[in-house]
Amino acid sequence: MSLFGKPKYTTVRLKKKEIPNGLWTKCESCSETLYNKTLEENAKVCPKCNYHFILTAWERLNVLLDKDTFQEMDKDMISVDPLDFKGPKTYKQKLLQDQEATGLKDAVLSGFCKIEGKDAVIAVTDSRFIMGSMGSVVGEKITRAIESATKSKLPMIIVSGSGGGARMYEGMYSLMQMTKTCAALAYHRKAKLAYISVLTNPTMAGVMASFAGVGDITIAEPKALIGFTGPRVIEQTIRQKLPAGFQRSEFLIEHGLIDMIVHRKNMKAVLRQLIDYLS
Repeated sequence: MSLFGKPKYTTVRLKKKEIPNGLWTKCESCSETLYNKTLEENAKVCPKCNYHFILTAWERLNVLLDKDTFQEMDKDMISVDPLDFKGPKTYKQKLLQDQEATGLKDAVLSGFCKIEGKDAVIAVTDSRFIMGSMGSVVGEKITRAIESATKSKLPMIIVSGSGGGARMYEGMYSLMQMTKTCAALAYHRKAKLAYISVLTNPTMAGVMASFAGVGDITIAEPKALIGFTGPRVIEQTIRQKLPAGFQRSEFLIEHGLIDMIVHRKNMKAVLRQLIDYLS
C-alpha cells in the first residue's frame, strides 16, 4: 500500500499545432526542406546545393529587369485551333486549362525593358504553359519583339525554358515559327545588333533548334537540361549508355555548345555587362 495513497492527476490532451500548407518546399536535388520566403529571397535557388528551381515568366522578369520598366507587347494575342486538334483533350481545352492555371494568354511574355539602366527588348517563355512549346503565337510574339528591337536599334534577349519544342497541336504552323524567328534574328544581326540567348532548365527540341541556339552569346543556368532529343530517347535509339551529365550545362560548355554558365543571382549584372560590351 502506498504511503500517501494513489496519486491524483488530470490528463491534458494538447492539440497538435498544425503547420499551414504552402510554407515549405522540398529541394528536388538535395531533398532539403526550404522555407518558401527564404527561397524566394534567394531567387528560387537552393542555398544548400545551388539547385535552380524553375521560374515562371513573371518571376524571371522580376529577377532580371529594373523595377517597373517592362512594357509588354502583344499581350492580347491568343492561339487559335487551325487543325481542330482532338485527343484526350482538345487543343482548345488545353489552351483554356493552361490560361487559367498560369494567368498567361500563351507561353511567352515580350516587351521593352531596362537592365541596370540599359535599354533592351526581352522575351521569356514559361514552361508551365504547354511545356513552353512554340506555336503560332509564341513564334509571332518573339518575331515581333525581334523586329521591334531591330527597328529601335536595341539588343535582344530571349530567355528560353521549353521542354515541348514545336507545338504538335498546330502541326506545320508551329514548325514554320522556327524559320520565322531565325529569319528575324538574321536581320537583327545584319543591323549589327546584339542577341543574347539565355537557356534555362529545360530548353529542348524545336526551340533549341531555332532561336535559342543562335545567340551571339549563349548563356545557360547551372545544370540546365539543353538539347534536341532527351537522353532517355537517345539511349534507347543508339543502345548505348550516355556519359554522366550528358546535355547538362556543364557538359555542353566543355564541348563548345554554350559560351557561359551564370548563376541566376548574377544573371542581371552579366547581361548588363554583355550589353555594354556588345554595343
